[in-house]
Amino acid sequence: MRMNVAEAVVEYIRQSDIDTIFGYPGGAVLPLYEALRNSKVKHVLVRNEQSAAHMASGYGRGKNGIGVCLATSGPGATNLITGIATAYMDSIPLVVITGQVDSKNIGSDMFQEADIVGSTEPFTKHNFLVKKAKDIPKFLAEAFYIANTGRKGPVLIDIPIDIQNEIIDFEIIEDIDIRGYKPTFEGNVRQIKRAVQKINNSKKPIICVGGGISSSDGRDFLAEFVEKSKIPVVCTLMGVDSYDNDSEYFAGLLGSHGYPFVNKALNSSDLLIVIGARLADRSTSKYAFNSNQSIIHIDIDPAEIGKNVKTHVPIVGDASNVLKTLNTFDFTLDCSEWHNEIRNSRIKYKKSILDYKEKSNKVNPCVLIDKVSSKMKKNSIMTADVGQNQIWAAHFYNGSKTRKYFTSGGLGTMGYSLPASIGAKIACPDSDVVAVTGEGGIQMLLGELAVVREQNLDIKIILLTNSRLGMVRELQLNNYGNDSYFGVDIQFNPNFMKLAESYEIKGIRIETDDEIEEKLEECFSQKGPCLIECIVDPDFPTLSHWRWN
Repeated sequence: MRMNVAEAVVEYIRQSDIDTIFGYPGGAVLPLYEALRNSKVKHVLVRNEQSAAHMASGYGRGKNGIGVCLATSGPGATNLITGIATAYMDSIPLVVITGQVDSKNIGSDMFQEADIVGSTEPFTKHNFLVKKAKDIPKFLAEAFYIANTGRKGPVLIDIPIDIQNEIIDFEIIEDIDIRGYKPTFEGNVRQIKRAVQKINNSKKPIICVGGGISSSDGRDFLAEFVEKSKIPVVCTLMGVDSYDNDSEYFAGLLGSHGYPFVNKALNSSDLLIVIGARLADRSTSKYAFNSNQSIIHIDIDPAEIGKNVKTHVPIVGDASNVLKTLNTFDFTLDCSEWHNEIRNSRIKYKKSILDYKEKSNKVNPCVLIDKVSSKMKKNSIMTADVGQNQIWAAHFYNGSKTRKYFTSGGLGTMGYSLPASIGAKIACPDSDVVAVTGEGGIQMLLGELAVVREQNLDIKIILLTNSRLGMVRELQLNNYGNDSYFGVDIQFNPNFMKLAESYEIKGIRIETDDEIEEKLEECFSQKGPCLIECIVDPDFPTLSHWRWN
């Protein structure tokens, strides 16, 4: 097919079963936007380029595939950086397309020139600066392949405007063979047999799951493994939806903001089976190495195995494939007493938190999220921002194979929730989508409320307000003691109900627990976007266990 490079890019996107991309136009992407105008690929105009990456992330995660975003050169491209780094840390596959100044003028500091390839090199899986038009079919094929294989992540293609206009013979490249890039998908059978032996000899095993389960589409294989082995499951923030949270074998979140009993169990277990998780600092902050404990680590990225915690049985491979092989073996261990101990602790702690009443009689955010979760149907997505709201949501949203939980786990990007929910809803229009955020996070990318209204998206936005940057305030308390707060008090908030009205979005305010049921019913009983502001006591913590012991 004869077409220009811009048309070839859009055609490749269309043939990759991606029906929507997210972007912001500018001079260096005019040919790409002209190609989009004449295509069937839908374009969503974001209000900030950072949001384009977050929306593409929500879209890709919703479809368990690739998201695509687009921005012009210079500030358009640099505004994407935080969103690209967010996807990189959480292993989310994105293809990021940026325009660049005329190829003959690169390096001359012309208007809106920035070295986006050099700028993003540390946090992309790979990136391309297109120097010859004839390379674009190869670069496109490789970019989409790299983004969505192995340990997934973002790939950037930077295309000068003059090259976008060049005519080429374009064909889709089907067979991709990249020298030096050969991800290991199948686990070593000998190592898997060693793992089975360790499992059958254990008395107090724990399975720790991360985002690699959903990335590999391995939830069913994980469920089968747990059903056969009867081993309790804990999760990282990225793994909240990896295993059915209502299962008797699910214990909960581990690490710095996990339940105390989960961290206690982690430290007293004799076998830790890590699947698709990095075991980064947030997960291991309460972890004390036990010399009697063995660790099995399953991950598609060999660089992560043993990086943070010593591993006894390393298994490199795709989580789905390794679990599928594991499930062919028999498991003879009996850890029923251990399982019952953990299960009873979970019931106790959840009840104590949900029954807790603040003296101020403001909203218990855990009760609120629990009620929101119960209102959401079987196919649903909750996006959580970063901060206290993220932790409350992680603990009290019931994630599962069909009830997904999206957040920024590795980079901790405030503002993520709202644009991610937009991408998720566009990808999954028949799913309930709820965005949970705080007043700090929502005001980072507040303008995307216009996109919610413009696209008429049925998204429910749960806004937890406490006039604080609550998570940082807790960190200051833990590090310096009482009365050491600085820079965390939000002394002015807009009237969020009037703000919602200005965007032609329904606004609802909840001030006490007694109002939760009635007002959530009002919200969920009607179609269309709704912003629910919930007033939380500023001293309500992220499950600091001393409050309920």
